[in-house]
Amino acid sequence: MSRGNRGQVRIIEAFLAVLIIFSSLAASSSLTATQNRAKRDDLSAVGLQALMKLDSDGALGRLIDEGNWSRLRDAVDLALPAGVSFNLTVYNEGIQQVNAVVVSNGGFNSQEVVFVEYACAGWGPVFHSYVIRLCLAVAA
Repeated sequence: MSRGNRGQVRIIEAFLAVLIIFSSLAASSSLTATQNRAKRDDLSAVGLQALMKLDSDGALGRLIDEGNWSRLRDAVDLALPAGVSFNLTVYNEGIQQVNAVVVSNGGFNSQEVVFVEYACAGWGPVFHSYVIRLCLAVAA
């Protein structure tokens, strides 16, 4: 190689290095986005499974009918895995909030919050239906 072509080769080398760095950054950002989506889907499935488990014998509807929010909080806390923060809100047929007490196990320290909605029925002599909105996050 002659001395006159060294500058051109260095420019091409620098251009290829920049291209490799930007392509690796683009590939890694798309991997992170798919992993976050999978975590959200897993967390919503865990929340739905916990509510279905509590409602399998009608305990969820009975606790809401009784207004026993502390037992409901404890039951949801036991049904969810350790390290998952939640906030539960119950709405009646008229979409009015039923629980006047906060049903939660702590604050949310995560930026990834998932919402799960679940419908259940009460167990009293008068038919009541409820919509439960469960907000979940992995504690940081």
